[in-house]
Amino acid sequence: MPDHILVANWKMNTSSREAELLAEVARRTAVHGVESVLCPPFVWLDRIRQIVEGSRVRVGAQNLHWEAKGAYTGEISGSQLRELCEYVIVGHSERRTLFGESDAIVAKKLHTAAAYGLIPILCVGESVEAREAGKTEEVIGRQVLNAVAYFGGERLLVAYEPIWAIGSGTPATPVQAQAAAGLILRCLETLPGNTDVSVLYGGSVSPSSLAGFLEQPDIDGALVGGASLDAEQYTEMVRIAATITT
Repeated sequence: MPDHILVANWKMNTSSREAELLAEVARRTAVHGVESVLCPPFVWLDRIRQIVEGSRVRVGAQNLHWEAKGAYTGEISGSQLRELCEYVIVGHSERRTLFGESDAIVAKKLHTAAAYGLIPILCVGESVEAREAGKTEEVIGRQVLNAVAYFGGERLLVAYEPIWAIGSGTPATPVQAQAAAGLILRCLETLPGNTDVSVLYGGSVSPSSLAGFLEQPDIDGALVGGASLDAEQYTEMVRIAATITT
């Protein structure tokens, strides 16, 4: 296991050349002890895989469908992804809020990812309304337990991404993130003892805030959005992660 994990979620951004340049920089600046996972749009997956092959950098997808094949226009299956990447993001807040993905759908996707040998990055987090109503623990606990009810994989990453912080430029505090990470780990005590679990923080994380999260006892890395599209910022985050020992 690496000391820290940084997952770069490029979302629906980058041209082919921009994606190539980001991947080339990530490969060149990769360091021991930090696992860097690039999650480009589907159309660039194969090219990014070729660029980082043989390096410390890994590749992930941003989503998948739970069926192996069929009449699902615009979707991509785990059986197709496993030839292109090692990781896949499941249940990102944008999938839940913009595309109506329920806990049940997220659970099916998580199970499917594991069935095809992909390492899922499960995203959980509460809205500002839930936080203000004092329902943070209720929401996170429900999302985690519903998702992993039938999980049979050997490795799982869970990213705490408070919806109220995403894109705001103001992340949760390290103390808030640690509280959520501890809750997540308590919920995951129901998993078999041989399941390798890592907890990440995601939500407006940047070079200036990263160290505070990685210094928390239960946070192993970060899910990086906007900052991962800036090669200089992302390189700096890799450097920072390498300096923090666990």
